[in-house]
Amino acid sequence: MSGPRPGTDQHRGEGRPTAEPPPAKASLERFVELTQLTQVMTALGCPAEKSAAMAAQLDKRAQQLAAETGRSYEEAMTHLLTLLRQGWAAKEKGL
Repeated sequence: MSGPRPGTDQHRGEGRPTAEPPPAKASLERFVELTQLTQVMTALGCPAEKSAAMAAQLDKRAQQLAAETGRSYEEAMTHLLTLLRQGWAAKEKGL
């Protein structure tokens, strides 16, 4: 006789699939940060369809920059967002 299948409601023995486990706190916080960063990217002029991908790339680059320069993540992110804002402003002006 085999036991309950993995991913089922074992304590009731009913064999129903259980809900996905909630994300770990750190993962949830990271998700919220990336969601907020996506919104910031759009507000700064990034095309909406590219904002999520660009937010993830920006997050990764800020982590790299912080590690390389000894800056905090927040300082690195502020620096990168400032550069992006300046670049998009220049593009809008046709420079």
